[in-house]
Order: sequence, then C-alpha cells, then structure tokens
Amino acid sequence: MTTARSLTIPLPDDWHLHLRSGEMMRAVLPWTTRHFGRAIVMPNLDPPVVTRADAVRYHSEITAALPDGVTFQPLMTLYMTERTEPGDVRAAFEAGDAVAVKLYPAGATTNSAAGVHDIETIYPVLETMEEIGMPFLVHGEVVDPDVDIFDREAVFIEKKLIPIRARFPALKIVFEHLTTSDGVEYVLSCDAYTAATITPHHLVINRNAMLVGGIKPHYYCLPVAKRERHRLALIEAATSGDARFFLGTDSAPHLDSAKESACGCAGIFNVANALGIVAQVFENKNALDHLEAFTSRNGPAFYDLPVSERSMTLIRHELPVPLPDKVDTARGRITIFDPKMDVYWDVGDVD
Repeated sequence: MTTARSLTIPLPDDWHLHLRSGEMMRAVLPWTTRHFGRAIVMPNLDPPVVTRADAVRYHSEITAALPDGVTFQPLMTLYMTERTEPGDVRAAFEAGDAVAVKLYPAGATTNSAAGVHDIETIYPVLETMEEIGMPFLVHGEVVDPDVDIFDREAVFIEKKLIPIRARFPALKIVFEHLTTSDGVEYVLSCDAYTAATITPHHLVINRNAMLVGGIKPHYYCLPVAKRERHRLALIEAATSGDARFFLGTDSAPHLDSAKESACGCAGIFNVANALGIVAQVFENKNALDHLEAFTSRNGPAFYDLPVSERSMTLIRHELPVPLPDKVDTARGRITIFDPKMDVYWDVGDVD
C-alpha cells in the first residue's frame, strides 16, 4: 500500500451531478466548485430541462450563483422525452448549449415522470445524435413492476440497451451510475463508443448499508446499492485504468426532512467528500497510479474535451478525515454521505 502523503492530478471533473435549482442549488454549488472544474449537470428539475432554451436558462442560473472569482464550467444536458425534437437537439449541441441528452425511463427516479415509456419513439433523436457525435446518457433501469428493483439494471441491458446499441452502433452512450457486475461486463464487451460513470457511494456501500439494523434513508439512492459482489466488480472496473470508466458522483441533495420521511427521497449528497473517498478506495486497492485516469482523463477523452490545465493536490493525513458538517439551508439541513469507513484523503490545493 502506498505511503504517499500527497498526490497531484489534473483538476477532476464530475460527469454526473445534480445541482437542483434555487436556494438548494446555491447551498450545494460551492462544494462542487471547490473540487471540480467541470460537471455534467442533470436536467431532471421540475419542470425538466427539455429544450435548448431551457438549457440556456438553467446555465444562466448556475453561472449567476457561482462564488466570486470561481472558475467552473457547467456542462448542460437535455431531458429526453417522447416529444424531443431532433432539430432542437442538433441546434443545442452545435451551439454548445448542451453537450448530451439524458434518458430517464418514466418513473425510474426523482422527477422522471416526463421520461420515456417507449424507447422506439426516440429513435429519430438518436439518429441525429449518432450523426453529430452527441453522447446519450442513460439511466439504466427498467421500471416494469414485475421486475425486482435489484434486477432492474441487468434487465435494462438485455431488453433496452443491447437493442439500442445494435440499431445505433456509432452512438456515444454513457451507462450512468453502474451498480452491477452485469453492467461492468456489458461495458467491457463494447467498443470505445460505450462508457460508464461510477459513483463514490456505489464503490463503498452495498445494500446492507441501507437495510441492516433498521432502514437507513441516507443510503437510499436510485439505482439502489446491490450485493457485495457487485460492489467489488465496480471497484475492479474503476481502479483498472480502463478508459471506458470515469467518475460521476451522482451527488443528489435532498433536505433531511425529505429523506427521513414515510416515503424518503432517493439520492445521496456526496460531493463534499467524494474525491477523498475515491482516493481511499484506490489506495486500498493499491491503484493510486490509476486515480488520475478515473477522475481527470477518461471523461474528457470520451466527451472530446481537453484535460484540465489546472491541477489539484490530494493530501493523505495520518488520522481519518472527519465527516464534513451538514449543509444548512433556509428550509433545513442536508446530510453529507458517510462512507462507513476511514478516509485519510482530503482535497488540498487547487492551482
């Protein structure tokens, strides 16, 4: 195991992030801007970011809320619906107003009611995206009530993703927030047109964190954490250095009152300590030499963007780093993800 006390890498990017809007966004945005140079911003607001005009408005809201002197680039996405217009998608991409389109199967997660029921209805949009090289980001779960929630990802691959890939072989697809060995094996079976994001929380918890000793709502996310063998497969993929895997925090803030309720919201707010957790996972795997690829290089390569010219130094402390305090907002508090393990790494200087 490494004895390094610091590690300098290109400034990381977050390839899957929920910023919300309004006061919630203003409360959580500084955590992202401290740790990341760019982020793919999810479009599942209420109402969702469906059109180019929506993306322009949301981008303006984010940039207006940036702390003074902060350099941060929000990369906007469009929410795929069965009424999404190929021409609007093309215009948004060519103007730089949106870098990707996100698929939410209707009912799969937070604010997904406007999502897609019938995949074939969006094929004209996918044809345009394949032509222009615009990435298609998929929430990889089916929502059939006959499918067990722990099997949703595997069934999505079989029923939805494999047919899409066969129909659109050159479409750039990002399989978002992988949770299973099935997902890892699928991505490894594909060529460079397919990639995947992996979250910090799915690297360190399995479903026991949520279910053993009572219901733990702050470990409830969608897709849900799976068995231990799936977590180990995710660690193997993330630490391998394979260019098809990169960091997407899927940091998704909710007020504690919304999490700790009879119908608790799905989502884990982890961006405050995500990089320390990921560095610890890589150290435990004796794979710190591959950390830079996962956090800073693989994502830009897939999105045809330059690697950041700025750098970040991660510091390894002698004692475990304390869990950050909850985030206060005018409407309540937001709990920061507890990885249930000692983390010795923390973010140091950013140049």
